[in-house]
Order: sequence, then C-alpha cells, then structure tokens
Amino acid sequence: MNRTLSPDSLAELNSRLKQAHQAFEGRYPGSTGARQPVHTVYGGAHLFRSDTPRRLGDLALRSLDEFAPNFCVFAKAISLSGADRLPDDPDSVASIARSIEADPTATNSENPSAWFAHTLYRRIREKLQREPVEDFRIDFEDGYGNRPDDEEDGHAVAAAAEVAAATSAASLSPFIGIRVKPFTEELRARSIRTLDVFLTALAENLRGAIPGNFYITLPKVTLPDEISALAGICSRLEPALGLGAGSLRIELMIETPQSIFNERGEANLVHLVAAARGRCIAAHFGTYDYTAARNITAAHQHMTHFACDFAREVIQVALAGTGVWLSDGATNILPVAPHRAPGNSASLTPRQTAENRAAVHRAWKLHFDHVRHSLENGYYQGWDLHPAQLPTRYAAVYSFFLQSLDTASERLRNFVQKAAQATMVGEVFDDAATGQGLLNYFLRAINCGAITTEETHSLTGLSLAELRTASFVKILQNRSARAPIPGEP
Repeated sequence: MNRTLSPDSLAELNSRLKQAHQAFEGRYPGSTGARQPVHTVYGGAHLFRSDTPRRLGDLALRSLDEFAPNFCVFAKAISLSGADRLPDDPDSVASIARSIEADPTATNSENPSAWFAHTLYRRIREKLQREPVEDFRIDFEDGYGNRPDDEEDGHAVAAAAEVAAATSAASLSPFIGIRVKPFTEELRARSIRTLDVFLTALAENLRGAIPGNFYITLPKVTLPDEISALAGICSRLEPALGLGAGSLRIELMIETPQSIFNERGEANLVHLVAAARGRCIAAHFGTYDYTAARNITAAHQHMTHFACDFAREVIQVALAGTGVWLSDGATNILPVAPHRAPGNSASLTPRQTAENRAAVHRAWKLHFDHVRHSLENGYYQGWDLHPAQLPTRYAAVYSFFLQSLDTASERLRNFVQKAAQATMVGEVFDDAATGQGLLNYFLRAINCGAITTEETHSLTGLSLAELRTASFVKILQNRSARAPIPGEP
C-alpha cells in the first residue's frame, strides 16, 4: 500500500496530540466510582447530637406510621405508577401483603403494581431503620444564624465533641461535614474562626484524626479567590492538626448568578473548582438563594422553575467528566401536619385528622416529584430539610432505579458479553463509556440500598468483586484475560 506521509513525518504531530490528550484526561478523569450520598440533611449546629441521624430516622418512621401505615396508602400519596389500582380497605391490603411475602416472585408477575409498591415501602422502612441519613451537614449558616462569638465558639466545640462521640459509637452518618458562613467581607472572619475552632476540637477529641467522609461546605461562592482562600486555610490546618495532606475536602454551594457566569461571560464553574486545588469534591445548587438573586418572587421560587433548570444545566455541562459530584437543592414545602393535639387534651376531630393527612400527602407528592425531576436530569443527590422528607427521598430514588432495573440489567448483561467477545478476538471496543454508565447505575442503586448485590449478580452476571472495581474497562480486561479465545482449544 503506497503512502504519502511517512510515520516519521507524523511523529511531532502525534506527540503533541498525546500530550493534549493526557492533559485533557487530567482535567476530566471521570467518575471514580466512589459512593455518592443520595442526599444531604442539614440542621443547626446548636442542635446536633451524636444520635441525630437515629433520631431523624425514628421521626421519619413515625411519620410513615401516622400518615401512611401501609404500602397502598403511601403509594397513593405519592401517585406511584399503578397506585390507582390498589385497594383502600385494610383487610384487602393485608391480604395482598401476605401473598407477596409468601411468594414474592409469583406476585410480581400476577400483580406487578402491588408487588412494586410493597417492595418499595418495605425497602424504605428497612433503610430508615438501618441507615436513615446518608449525609449530614452541621450548619453554622442559614440554619444557625448570627450569634455572639462566645456562643458560636461554644457550639463549634460542642458539635465537634458530638461528632467524636458518634464516631466512637459508630452512630455517625456515612458522610458528615460542616457548613461555615460565606467568605464575604462581613462574615469571613467569623467563618474562618468557626472552622478553626471546630476542627481543632475535633482533632483533639479524635487524637489527630477526622471522619473519613468529612466535607467543608462553603456557601454563596462568587469568586475563585474565596475557594482559593479556603483551600489555603485547609493546607495550613492539616499539618498543624496532624491531619494528612489533602484530607480536608471542600464542597461549593452554587447560589449566585456570578457563580454560574463570571464578569467575562464565561462559565465560572471550572474556575471555581480549579481554585480548590484538588480539594473540591462536590458542587451543590442552592435553589432559593439563586432564584432570589434572579429577582424571582417567593411565590415562584421552586425546584422546577426554568431558571433553576438552566443553572443546573450549565453546572452539569461545565463539570461533566471532572469527577465532581453534583447535588440539587431542597423542597421547602414540608410534610408537617397543620393540627396538633395540645398536651393531654382530647384527640383531634375526624376533620382535623383528614386535613393533617391531606397536607402531609401533598407535601410528600411535591417532594417526590422534585426528587424524580432531579434524578431524571442527572442529579443524584439533593438536600432534605425535615425528617418526614426522608421516606419520599428514598421512595423517589428507589423507584427511579427499580423501574429501570429489568431494562438496565438486560442492556448491561448483553453489553458485557459483546464487549468481552470483541476484546477476546482482538477487536477494538470503543464504547466503554456506555458500559461505564450502565455500571454506575448499578453502583448507585446498590450503594443507597435500592437493590442488593445478589439481585445485581442474578440479573447481570457480574460478581461482587467485579462491581467493586467500579470500572467497566477493568471488568473487560479481567474477563478477556481469563477467557479462552473462540475457536482455540
């Protein structure tokens, strides 16, 4: 075959491209496969205790017992698919539940709507008993307010002691962190002081250590200089407190228009993340501060406003492939009953009881819809403000994964087989990104408890060891290395 260009004449061009690709891969390493929490629950620092996650779980279970005592009531409250075909009377509900528990597989094919609602409800309750909160943020900002220095210092020391106690008692949520005040001219000194006091007390209580998944959340960022300053503070605190280099990681709250676009009209997200010098783990969108800054009136400040969708899209596109986790905001209509029975007085009237249930169900449905909207647009984490939102958080997340389970399982199973076959016979399989996307789906579903590793193995053929690699490419490499080439003995 005659050629015009010799390999030597292309050497310089190939070298430049190789360097450019290496630099690109450094900027966009992709997902690590590490577990990302499905939500962040936050509460005022003055209220945090070592058993806060467990108490929140108990309150969430109590809300289910009171306002959705069985799977049919809950499915109807959130308008789960097929819920309109479920019975209302308790005897029929109990009969269906007994049938499902006696033979789950048969009931799945005979009455799929009931099976799905029952499975979802059971797994939500199990999650609330086992791990009710995945991520908790001890808040010194909006959920705390401005207080005298001595008072905030005391709460910082006390909160650190509670985190240490929870660490020792193994009662801490899997992810934990502190939200400081913004680095504005008015609040920066107080913010830095709180961070310093808290981390100093925490390191003292834990003898030079901090919890593994500990994050520092900086709200209302506008300038890369703010993040750079926080990164610099972290780099000074680590050696002083005996912490490993890089162990203090940062989350950014994207709540201002200037954090979306800078003064040059550029997407500011990449500059903000770069300013953290490798410490940025996540970017969290703040719905209400952002919409307020956009001059949107309070009546129209909500999660699905077009302004929020636009901001989230910019964040997502700017940070795609960087490995930075994305989190959506919160639903501020809370599932709280309007009527309460005072003290030891008589019970609520039937009308008040009905109004309570209706109010909670409306708030549940709104929260469920908001979380599903986030998930469908690629935001797998959000913020929760109240323990009664935990059931609908997990309902939305679990239903999102379970409803796509059969399709995703078949796609991944076939994808692995075809890709491994291509690799074994020496062909180039260049669609590993699609396979990684499918694998990430199962990793997220397993991490949050929507499905089990046993179910995944049964449906996809992937072992637990393969799932733990969190890499579709590694799975293919391992399978091709141990499998015989077709046609050879």
